[in-house]
Amino acid sequence: HHEGWTNWKSKTAWNWNSVENGPHRDLVDALATSIRNKTSIHFGLYYSLYEWFNPLFKADRAEGFKSQTYVEEVSLPQLHEIVNLYHPDLIWSDGDYMASYSYWNSTEFLAWLYNDSPVKDTVVVNDRWGAVSRCKHGGYYTCHDRYNPGVLQEHKFENALTIDRHSWGYRRDALLEDFLSMEELLQQLASTVSCGGNFLLNAGPTHDGRIAPIFAERLKQMGSWLSVNGEAIYGSKPWTYQND
Repeated sequence: HHEGWTNWKSKTAWNWNSVENGPHRDLVDALATSIRNKTSIHFGLYYSLYEWFNPLFKADRAEGFKSQTYVEEVSLPQLHEIVNLYHPDLIWSDGDYMASYSYWNSTEFLAWLYNDSPVKDTVVVNDRWGAVSRCKHGGYYTCHDRYNPGVLQEHKFENALTIDRHSWGYRRDALLEDFLSMEELLQQLASTVSCGGNFLLNAGPTHDGRIAPIFAERLKQMGSWLSVNGEAIYGSKPWTYQND
């Protein structure tokens, strides 16, 4: 997710996108269309501000982030593309930690997003827009991965965690004990909601887009549990005491 291969035909990712190679499809458009036509889910998009191996980013980094060539030619244009093309209700920014918000031009983008973009009245963003912005600025806070404060928060937050205890991606050498059990996932869900937070659960797909059976099992188990107990999650609000 940090390698810069876009799931749409980005103008700044020539021949490094899902339309010109791989599946030869605009995967973002296909997902957005399916979600909007078949569900009541709000459509959101994850975007990584940096790329591991992009020479423009590596050059900016070598200059101590005093130059912004990568931001001006890649990340900002792509952020504008996904907003203008797909009108997401949420933008989950990531990969910000190496540089400050001024390098990423985050304030410029967010000012446009909230004032002039096609989603200015509906969009929500997280807090990953620069090295010191986490847990300080954003529509809701993610702070760090697996953030579960255990006490009631004044600002909306999200606990983003993985079914695999050790990785956000798919690992062929993972052992059964490396995966959170359903009981462990429910404990995380209940404690997060009791403190007023969102619960984001990640399953890492294989290189060709398949969801491994262990991930599918956990997701189906969570769906089954919510079909019975969902009112206690979606229709609830924090009480005087948390984590009873």
